[in-house]
Amino acid sequence: MKILILSNGHGEDLSGSLIANQFLKSGHSVHALPIVGMGNHYVKEKIKIIGKTKEFRTGGIGYNSFKGRLTEILGGEIFYLLKRLYSTFKIRKKYDYFFVVGDIVPVFFAWFCNKDFFTYLVAYSSHYEGKLKLPWPSKFFLLSQKAKKIYTRDSLTANDLTLQLKKKVSFLGNPFMDKFFPRNEELNKDEFSIGLFPGSRLPEILDNFVLILEVLEALSDLRYFQKIQFNFAIVNALSSSKLKKIFQKRGWLNIENIKDNNLLKFQYKFLEVNIYWNNFDKILLKSRCCISMAGTAAEQAIGLGKPVIQIEGKGPQFTKTFAEAQRRLLGKYVFCATNYKDKNDQINQTIKLIIKIIYLIQLNKKFMISCNANSKKRLGENKACLKMVDDIEYCYKK
Repeated sequence: MKILILSNGHGEDLSGSLIANQFLKSGHSVHALPIVGMGNHYVKEKIKIIGKTKEFRTGGIGYNSFKGRLTEILGGEIFYLLKRLYSTFKIRKKYDYFFVVGDIVPVFFAWFCNKDFFTYLVAYSSHYEGKLKLPWPSKFFLLSQKAKKIYTRDSLTANDLTLQLKKKVSFLGNPFMDKFFPRNEELNKDEFSIGLFPGSRLPEILDNFVLILEVLEALSDLRYFQKIQFNFAIVNALSSSKLKKIFQKRGWLNIENIKDNNLLKFQYKFLEVNIYWNNFDKILLKSRCCISMAGTAAEQAIGLGKPVIQIEGKGPQFTKTFAEAQRRLLGKYVFCATNYKDKNDQINQTIKLIIKIIYLIQLNKKFMISCNANSKKRLGENKACLKMVDDIEYCYKK
């Protein structure tokens, strides 16, 4: 089969690239059309990308603030989107079917092209409100005869949509969790590592990075945190020169003579941080908990049974609204200071949460057992890519 994968942004591209890889292993021909962004995950998996790509200033059309949506319109992103739609329509006959990852945008692309399509609705969940309210006119597209099969990101959504659409909707796991299974790596009990995830979107990532630094600076007077490893996972879009300027301006000491090109080390009073590029998976696996201002990273942390501490940001993506929706999606092991008077109060409350989570991890065995039970409920088991591809092949042969 010849398959075109349509996806809509960083997290969706990750899932799309992993499914594309599984299609290739199963003997199919696969191309990708990332609707927004550069499609870096497809490049990494050596999947051919169709057309010219562009990085949106807000990172992609989706869960953005009003300011973010305005930025998209003024930046010409809507015209770019229409061009991508036209490109998809022009090449539609080259493919047997489309595989859609994300939300209403790629679903609309597939429906508009009048192609058979399979959908992994990674952007929606019934956990948000108890009952999924699909944006208009998603339901119309998904009820089309061209919509062959729908996969969701959790079992609650699969059951809900099965009732709403009166057609079988399946939950087979989440592709972005596959690479973390099987989890053979045992955490070193003698070291306590915290992953720091400021997100992947420019320019928002800079504000998020500084806010996390402010929390760490407020922690730095406590000698206890000398024993804890703090590891930032940074995307390539944020250069080492930019980060060095931020640290220098804030009075951090650069620890020299580091042999690893993907690592920078800085110290502030009792506290040290490591800055890594291209090392997200390793950082997440060795972390006992995470401080996150990101989407997919927090989901993967919860999927691995690791508690997440959020810090609400200014956006355009990781806003108060986004953070609150993420807590509903991922359950009670995402912690966040929400009722604060000002920024200093937010930082102080976040520090109390960090200390509380460390205490629970180290002294309460039931806490971690419960975290692991929640991970299976919210994100599912492994081999999602293989299960989806096998299911699609079975559906298409019928």
